[in-house]
Amino acid sequence: MNRKTAVSRRALLKQLGMAGAAVLALPELSRVLSFRLRVFAQAPVLSPAESATLAAVCARIIPTDENGPGATEARASAYIDRALGGWLAASRADYTAGLAAVDAAARSGSGRAFADLPAARQDAVLATLEETPFFALVRAHTIQGTFCDPAYGGNANFVGWDLLGYPGVRLNVTAADQRMSGYAKPVRRSAYDYAMFAATTHEAGNVH
Repeated sequence: MNRKTAVSRRALLKQLGMAGAAVLALPELSRVLSFRLRVFAQAPVLSPAESATLAAVCARIIPTDENGPGATEARASAYIDRALGGWLAASRADYTAGLAAVDAAARSGSGRAFADLPAARQDAVLATLEETPFFALVRAHTIQGTFCDPAYGGNANFVGWDLLGYPGVRLNVTAADQRMSGYAKPVRRSAYDYAMFAATTHEAGNVH
C-alpha cells in the first residue's frame, strides 16, 4: 500500500509541549523533530485485509479487559504495520504468510475471516497456531507495540506504561522520589522528547 501519514512540524511541536520545546536550543530541537519525522514518514505496508487480521490478532494477545486497555488502545498493530516499512522490513514476508495462515485457519473452521469471528473463536484459532514461529513473532511485536516508547508509533497515550505502572522517562530523580514513599507522578513524555536521546539516534542515522 501507499498510505502516508503527513506530520507537520507544528503538530510535532504540539506533541513535544511548549515547555519542553522552550528549553531546547535550536540544534537540539532539530534533532528531536528529525527523529520524529523519520519514524512517521514510514508508511504502513499491509493491505486492508492484512491490517484487519493483524489488529484482531494483537487484540487477543493483549486483550482489553477489566484490568484496563490492551493492544488495541495502544495501537500495537499500527506500530507493527509502520515498522514493517522500516526497521522490521525483514519480517514483511513472514507477516504476509503468517496473516494468510491465520485467516485460512479461521475460514476452514467457520467460513469467516479471522477479524469477523467472536473473541472466543479467535482464541481457539490462535491456540492452534501458538507453537508456530509466526505466532512467536507477532506476539513479540505486539508486546513491543504496546509497551514501547511512544515515539515508535505504539503505546498510544502511554496506556502500556500505565498498565505496567511505569511512570515514564525522567532525567532527574528528586529526594522524595528516592524515598519511594508513594507512586511517582507519571511523566507523559517520550525519551526522544529529550535532545540527549534524539541526538544519539540522529547521529547513528536510524530509528533504533
